[in-house]
Amino acid sequence: PILYSYFRSSCSWRVRIALALKGISYDLVPVNLLKDGGQQFSAEFKAVNPMQQVPALKIDGIVLSQSLAIIHYLEDTHPNPRLLPQDPKKRAQVRMIADHIASGIQPLQNLSILKQMGEKKMDWAQNCIASGFQALEQTLQHTAGRYCVGDDVSMADLCLVPQVFNAERFKVDMSPYPTITRINKALLELQAFKVSHPSRQPDTPAELQA
Repeated sequence: PILYSYFRSSCSWRVRIALALKGISYDLVPVNLLKDGGQQFSAEFKAVNPMQQVPALKIDGIVLSQSLAIIHYLEDTHPNPRLLPQDPKKRAQVRMIADHIASGIQPLQNLSILKQMGEKKMDWAQNCIASGFQALEQTLQHTAGRYCVGDDVSMADLCLVPQVFNAERFKVDMSPYPTITRINKALLELQAFKVSHPSRQPDTPAELQA
């Protein structure tokens, strides 16, 4: 497999965690979202992913984009360890939380939106994340065990950790979200989350490396 990734892309990080958890080795091709006006806009990368976004994964003779679609494929083809519970209610909760983050928070504060916000980008990002986290904190109080849904790592957790990293980058006050904070801390102790961390990628700038 070949993963097209950017070290700080939260969507790419979700996929890196899934690959690490499932023990799938891959080659990483860095796509710098800032350099040369954004390498994702090159003709070469547009041929890989017409949406001109990372991540994209070449695997089993196909190219997949959209992080959750990629993770679903990995789940279907490499079912262990499970990232979606067998119980239908828990499975729905995992998907709900993953969608809450992947559709309801992350796109509102991604690079393309922030560029358009200009000087207001910090306030905008903080407000988008805080309103999303208020709802997420409430949800997690009903679903969480050690992790987002019960005591097993799931697709929801793969979305949570990169989003908390973004929140910290944008200096969001995390004190109103004790459940999110607790789960994030527990997840960051796991090896798959460590090796996939933005500070440990081949394209991480030297000053940001762990």
